[in-house]
Amino acid sequence: MARSILGAGAVAVAASFAPIAAQAAAPACELDRPILFGGMNWESNLIVTDIERAILEKGYGCKTRVESGETLPMLAALQRGDVDVNSEVWLNSVRDPWEKALATGKVAKAGDLYPGGEGWFIPRYVAERFPELKKASDLPRFKKEFADPEEPGKGRFYGCPAGWGCEVTSTNLFKSLGLEKDFVLYSPGTGAAQKAALTSAYKRKQNIAFYYWYPTPLVGGLDLVKLELPAYNAEAHNCNTSPKCANPKPSDYPDNPVFTAVNTDFAAKAPKTAEFLGKVAIPRETVDKLLAWYDEAGVDTDEAATYFLKQFPDVWTQWVPADVADRVKASL
Repeated sequence: MARSILGAGAVAVAASFAPIAAQAAAPACELDRPILFGGMNWESNLIVTDIERAILEKGYGCKTRVESGETLPMLAALQRGDVDVNSEVWLNSVRDPWEKALATGKVAKAGDLYPGGEGWFIPRYVAERFPELKKASDLPRFKKEFADPEEPGKGRFYGCPAGWGCEVTSTNLFKSLGLEKDFVLYSPGTGAAQKAALTSAYKRKQNIAFYYWYPTPLVGGLDLVKLELPAYNAEAHNCNTSPKCANPKPSDYPDNPVFTAVNTDFAAKAPKTAEFLGKVAIPRETVDKLLAWYDEAGVDTDEAATYFLKQFPDVWTQWVPADVADRVKASL
């Protein structure tokens, strides 16, 4: 009987402290307003943004919001403080405007996200059909195998979507390799059209050669082989990136670092949040798997973020303290 009375008392005491304990464990965001993300509309940026938002909301108790826009307007918004975070900055695509923004002291690199890149590809089944096709410079010998439907005397090479920065570089590289007399440089109208054309050809096991960038759902989801390009030459590549390049020369693409950038005023007001964002780093192989799953599943980016948090806890739990990780896990 005595034991039962003591037990009841202990329960009562514990119950009286429960709200205090719960309050102590509750996350408190450093900001009393939503954290604003730049919503550049390519898949990897949207998924990484949703991963970071889920962790901030469930683990840190923050509110978040996405402001949609293209790369350069979002970089300008970051500089003005209209957004706090740009989850993906592809340095080679915005080198000059980024360096100018950095010089103002209003933006800062928070941390490296993953290494990006560009290349010329063929499917592995094509590489197995033509084992001597290893370099981009080998393409003229195989032009009949890649016959362009509109100019059958030439092969077709799928370049970068029209109007994108990579179109200039691909076109100059194409010229520098002397491919114009044997191949048509075919430019799909949009990124979606390019992806649809390549995916359709791949499913039908057609011979295709093309430019693409990574990590992307396409590179992560297809079995591809990179064609060798001449060694990277900084001077030649810089010229190739200019529409006014008078004398294009062959050069491989350089590595394209992808990093997270923050507004410096935001980082000063929310140092723990900025520290978390600076630790967000995902191995390239994991990004490829994630994007391939996203493409195959046909889900929204927030569902891909949840998939990542469930499947790769060994990656993201390294970014946050244990109590934050526990709260995020409990929410999944």
